[in-house]
Amino acid sequence: MHFDKSPKEKPCCTLPTVKKLLEQKRKRETSSVPPSCSAASTSPVPPTTITHLSSLEPFTCTGASNSYSDMAVSFEPWTTAPEPSFSYYLNQPGPSYAYNLPMTPDYGTQPQTFGDAISHTYECPLTVPDPSLGSSWPLLDSQTTQMTFGTPLDAAKLKEARMLLSGMDYSRAIGQDEDGDTILHIYTAKGLRECAYAAAEKLRDLGKLDAKEHKGKTALLVAVTANHPEIVQDLLSLGADINACDIKGQTALHLAAHYGFPGVLQEILSSRPAVNLEARNFEGMTALHCGAISHSITMKALSSSGLADVSLQTKAADKLSCVQMLLSAGSSLLSQEIKSNKTVLHLAVKEGNIDLVRYLLKIPLANMKEFVNMKAHGHTALHMAAGLHGNPHQEEILQLLLSKGADPSIRNLENDQPAHLLQSDLHGEQLKLMLKKRNASSRRRVMSLLDQE
Repeated sequence: MHFDKSPKEKPCCTLPTVKKLLEQKRKRETSSVPPSCSAASTSPVPPTTITHLSSLEPFTCTGASNSYSDMAVSFEPWTTAPEPSFSYYLNQPGPSYAYNLPMTPDYGTQPQTFGDAISHTYECPLTVPDPSLGSSWPLLDSQTTQMTFGTPLDAAKLKEARMLLSGMDYSRAIGQDEDGDTILHIYTAKGLRECAYAAAEKLRDLGKLDAKEHKGKTALLVAVTANHPEIVQDLLSLGADINACDIKGQTALHLAAHYGFPGVLQEILSSRPAVNLEARNFEGMTALHCGAISHSITMKALSSSGLADVSLQTKAADKLSCVQMLLSAGSSLLSQEIKSNKTVLHLAVKEGNIDLVRYLLKIPLANMKEFVNMKAHGHTALHMAAGLHGNPHQEEILQLLLSKGADPSIRNLENDQPAHLLQSDLHGEQLKLMLKKRNASSRRRVMSLLDQE
């Protein structure tokens, strides 16, 4: 369906598709990205302000696999790699989708009556404790996380937007174009809050608030991906389905966790108990799994950049904050993704993500030993750590796991203990000796307990 444009409606916008809006955004960002870090945002962002962050990785979450080669137990050296720069893949097959890059409301190529949405800042200061405490990130609590948002709608702009909608051609106001986009999708993608609210009211009254475009995105999912917390709040208040998913099974929770948008995630979590924390996408992952994988991608990119990239530091802090928020809200640490049965700990260890491993193992858990020794297709986290050949954090990860009760005597499906998967060099022999000593110590404790009985 093509929207007819009347003369009085032209000053607002010419209604390009969401796909076109994203293409314009990509071109602007690509032309201004510094050569040293193509995946970073176009300008450094202070660590406490996350309004205009840019996240360039598509939503794939490929941490699930049923093959052993994906379990970080191969004998290939671990190497850091920069966070990849991805294009939109708008016409390519695969798991990416039309909204795979978050957007800011700055679409300067279109004349607009209402201007940009009211600026919104989400503050989540993450204090960095003394490194001697064993973790670079604090546990989430009321003292380390401060939420400040909730700017009210502009009454004058909202009134004008309602008048515009009431005078608009009926098919244009409620119809969908050839990509399935409604006018609500367009306004949401552009960050025009009052226009989006007025359009949402109209579609809600017609039972079409959750209309989906060709990739299965509702307006709520577009608002999440575009990092518009206030529009997310507005749509939820009007009755948008918080658990709606796109054609990849990704809910608002999955998208917010993957991209690392704490402000958006807070809006979603504030709608509990309606939100399903354990919802699975079609890869079998919860939002917690997706957040962990995404954080590992950013940490690996940060490691390769020499820890000097401010935008990557901010992005890593945001993504870890999302993981913390999910756990604080009740996401299960024991939840295993379906394809390979990995827990969030397996995913963190597999990528050598020392910051996330430290954080997860500091969480008070009554059955910590059981958690640490859970298997993913036969492999424990200790097996995966043993396969991190060349990773600078391999030894620390092994020690952390052992300190929490990891059992070095457990064998995988190929009858290998973690020690059998270590690298064949001097460092590997030292680590093997450490595991053998811990194994012997565990045996002595068991024998002592048996004697006492």
